[in-house]
Parts: sequence; structure tokens; C-alpha cells
Amino acid sequence: MSGMIEVLQPGFGTTIQDRGRRGHRHEGIPQSGWLDASLAAAANALVGNQGSEAVLELRGLGTELRVQAGPVRVALAGAIGAKWLRADGKHLTLPAWQSATLQVGDRLQLGAAESGCAYLAIAGGCRLPQQLGSRSSYWRAGLAGVQGRALRPGDLLPCSKWNSPDPKESRSASPWTLPDGPIRVILGPQQDHFSEEAIATLLGQDWETTPEQDRMGMRLRGSALSHVDASAADIVSDAVTPGAIQVPANGLPIVLLADSQTVGGYPKIATVISADLPRLAHLKPGTRLRFQAVGLAEARLALQAQLSDWKRWLATRETFVPAGFIDLDALYSHNLISGALRAEA
Repeated sequence: MSGMIEVLQPGFGTTIQDRGRRGHRHEGIPQSGWLDASLAAAANALVGNQGSEAVLELRGLGTELRVQAGPVRVALAGAIGAKWLRADGKHLTLPAWQSATLQVGDRLQLGAAESGCAYLAIAGGCRLPQQLGSRSSYWRAGLAGVQGRALRPGDLLPCSKWNSPDPKESRSASPWTLPDGPIRVILGPQQDHFSEEAIATLLGQDWETTPEQDRMGMRLRGSALSHVDASAADIVSDAVTPGAIQVPANGLPIVLLADSQTVGGYPKIATVISADLPRLAHLKPGTRLRFQAVGLAEARLALQAQLSDWKRWLATRETFVPAGFIDLDALYSHNLISGALRAEA
């Protein structure tokens, strides 16, 4: 059956995202899509979706939703929880890492993503119209999402048909976690625009994330990186990708994220490897980090290890009976009486 979710309050930084727009960077269209693809895929897996379905990316406070047509099944992934205000008047808590079936009139008040980024998946996927092969919201260019803009109160999010909403089919899983340690990078491609001292500084100090960050990128604070000369602080604009670390004339790095532009005129001292790119989604302002240089072979091995970890995580999923659900068929079949007795203190 299909469903519909109404946005009562959009919250701050909540967007619709899927795997993004592949194959359009040569046209000047950013890729967009999930900041943490593995976490979004985990949310989708908990409601039985394929990993590519559009989800709600949650990066701030205040998002509130109501089921307009349903029921709908949802799941949260990340360091986040929600208040579940049921239409029958009951108030429950919806934790992350398990799915739940919401009925018409039920509301969700989503908490803050404690790690900076979390996801809400809907069984059947969020079925807003695609643009350039994606439902991802890129509001700077007015692409996809809801009419190419940020979410507003009253917006409706249609959901595709999905299997029977039997609450006994809900899933839970252990949390998906990312590794700790330094953020691994491959040096270059404009490494020659920087002094040896700058390379040593990049890799040898703690950097602090600043409040100047969004889905396009984040600025870091630390000892400035020196270019070989003043002219080396600019290049003829060439291609940039998510994970590229640009260094403008002030010497303070900018790490590009999913909504990054397609070309840039600042030299790139290094690029974050694909396996560590999702970790950038969780670096809130004031977080300290270090970089570690690796080679291409090690970057590939890290990506393979992440895929193996993902397969192991999928195996942790299991079905469960949600709290408060009474399976009367099972109860009657195992009782010696023809009904159920209820006793309360």
C-alpha cells in the first residue's frame, strides 16, 4: 500500500537525498546525494528498501512529520531518536536502528543528530519527482527535493507501495559505525604548489572544524599552510570532487562535500579517500581531526574492508515484535485457557 507523510516542521538542514546525480559533472551539475552513503543505506535496509531509495537526511533540530495516508514504515539510522505521538494518544519513543509502522495521524518529532548527520528511511522510498536521474535536493540550483527548494510546513512526501504492514515484520540491527583515527588522504594533485613545510603541517597538526560548513564543504582552523609563492595560491580552474582539500591564499583548508562545485581555482593539497569521506558528515563545529597520507593501494584496501564490514552489518538484522504488541494467536495457542488474563499492580 502507498502512503503520504506531511511535513509539519522542516527543521534545520533536513533535505531529501539519494545516491545523487551521476554523470552530470561535465555539465556543471554537482553530484549531491547522501553525505554518509553507508548510513543512508543502513536506514533503507531496516525498512526493506534497496540502498538507492531517497531518504530524509537530518542535520539539525526541529523536524516534525505526520502520516497523512498509510500506514507507513520508517526507520532511523544514526545517533538520533524521535518522539512517536500516536493518533490514539499514546506517546512512545522511536529509537534508531529499528523500524516501526506508523498509522494515519501519527506524528514523529525528530531529535537532534548527535553526531551531526542521521537518516530517516520510509518503506517503499520517498517518491518525489526525479530531476537528472535523482531525487536529491540541491536547492542552490533548484533541483529535485520538493519543487527544487528547502522543505516547508505543509509539504507532502509520497511513498511507494510496500509489503504488508505486519508489525511482527519490523527489523532491528546493531548500530553501523565508522572507524576512528586520522582521516586518510592521498596527496595532490597540486602538491607542488605547497612547500615541504606545508605538507608536514597538514599531516602533523590537529585541525578544528569551524561553523563555516554546509553540504558544500567545511573550513578548517589551524596553522596556515604556505604556498611556494603568492602566485601558487591560484590555478586555472579545474575539476574538483567531494573530498578534495582546497587551500586558498589564507592557507586554511576547505574540504569539499557532496554539494561541492564541479570546478575550482584553488590548488588542492590532498583528497580524502572514499572510505573516509562519510566521516566528514559527522564532524560538527569544534571537532578536532588529523590527516594521514596513504597511497592508492591502501585507499582501495580501505574501501574493500568497508564493503566487507557492510556485509557483516547486514547479517545483524533481525525481525522483532515491537514493544506493546501482543501476538494473540501465539498467546492463545500456548495458554491453557481460551483467553488472555491481564494483571496490573
